[in-house]
Amino acid sequence: MALSISRPGKIVCVGLNYLDHAQETGQEVPKAPLLFAKWPNTLIGNGDAIVLPDAAKEVDYEAELGVVIGTAAKHVTESRALDHVEGYICLNDVSARDLQFADGQWTRGKSPDTFCPVGPRLVPREEIPDPQQLAIRCILNGQAMQDSSTAQMIFSVAEIIAYVSRVITLEPGDLIATGTPAGVGVFRDPKVLLKDGDEVSVEIDGLGTLTNPVEKER
Repeated sequence: MALSISRPGKIVCVGLNYLDHAQETGQEVPKAPLLFAKWPNTLIGNGDAIVLPDAAKEVDYEAELGVVIGTAAKHVTESRALDHVEGYICLNDVSARDLQFADGQWTRGKSPDTFCPVGPRLVPREEIPDPQQLAIRCILNGQAMQDSSTAQMIFSVAEIIAYVSRVITLEPGDLIATGTPAGVGVFRDPKVLLKDGDEVSVEIDGLGTLTNPVEKER
């Protein structure tokens, strides 16, 4: 299916941005947004397949609120940060945990092809009065794995945009992934990881449902 957003110049992601997720990982709560990147080769749309690469054995889901920048943002204040948003979208920050943890930094584990589904549509900022009051869920094969609210973010959308813009100019079309709540598969006992034949959905109030099948690499 066609992407519901333009191909961004940057995909800026925030790690450990929900208190319960930071706690389930056993890591300290960040004192500032923890940034990493995914590359545009990761992007797929609603209904497109997440492809499990042969090089990765532990692939995980992460339901996230995606933010698309509408106007250039540099040194913006928190109070004006949301003025630079074009809209919001469901996002799945698919992660190869074995690659992520082996490397000590996250780029390779976060950026295999197809590892950033977005959709089903970009919802204009004006339709979402408060991005910090949205229920967010991940459904795997019909079972709820994550069920939280963007109210639980450690750093709000406005804080993230302001923080990033201090050193990185955010340009129109850039995509921000704002972090995932607790319930990811790798920290469950036993682990629940994506496998061939799965179907995974990200649901966010007001934004719809992003659903993707999972396939092994062929």
